Amino acid sequence: MKRAFATAVVIAGALLLGACGERPQTNEHGVRFDAPPWTGSGTQPNTGTAFTASGWQPGDRNSWEQHLKARMQFSQNEYTRIN
Repeated sequence: MKRAFATAVVIAGALLLGACGERPQTNEHGVRFDAPPWTGSGTQPNTGTAFTASGWQPGDRNSWEQHLKARMQFSQNEYTRIN
């Protein structure tokens, strides 16, 4: 009985320590915080990533503002989505 308990404690400890080895879930390419938001989040200036919205050209401030305005009006406004 003591051996089973000791084995269970060792396995539980190994599982708990295994969680400490996880890598942080951050953007590997890095996000440039010193650049304006409409310049894109790619590693090179005025480049996008896989998450760049279709139809938006990185570096175009007017296009960026229009996409934000449309997103707030139609897709991310809870009042219009519920009603």
